[in-house]
Amino acid sequence: MDTKFAKAIVTYFFPVGDDFAAIVRDWTSELQRVHLFGPADPLFPRTRMGVGTAGAFAPAGIEREHWSDASPVRGIFRKAFEGAGLPYFPPHSFRHTLGHLAQTWCRTPEELKAWSQNLGHENIATWCRSIQSKMEQADHVQWRFWPRAVWR
Repeated sequence: MDTKFAKAIVTYFFPVGDDFAAIVRDWTSELQRVHLFGPADPLFPRTRMGVGTAGAFAPAGIEREHWSDASPVRGIFRKAFEGAGLPYFPPHSFRHTLGHLAQTWCRTPEELKAWSQNLGHENIATWCRSIQSKMEQADHVQWRFWPRAVWR
């Protein structure tokens, strides 16, 4: 997948619960079977726009292109959270959540380094400073919405 600064990274799905993994498996299966996407295509493709019944622009499927920025994704997240009756958290907050989980689950320096590399960080010291900064902002991600049983 394309990454910031065109870095090539291999990443693995984090152990965040079978329900989340099933959602991603179902989505990738749909991309492959229905939309004929391959490994080089985006996991979260851009919306294809067309002309709707009222003559205005309207969503008309998906394209084999990446979003040009995160604004549409944030809009999707906002609607999903509102629809579930939850406070909004931007997509990047889930990345921060994974950083917090690393502090709880990783028992050795090697595990911590592997976790940070899976997030695409080359330097573990930079990653640890980032996590410390986020922890100082406390309650950035409200854990009460994700029971502990989901994570293990």
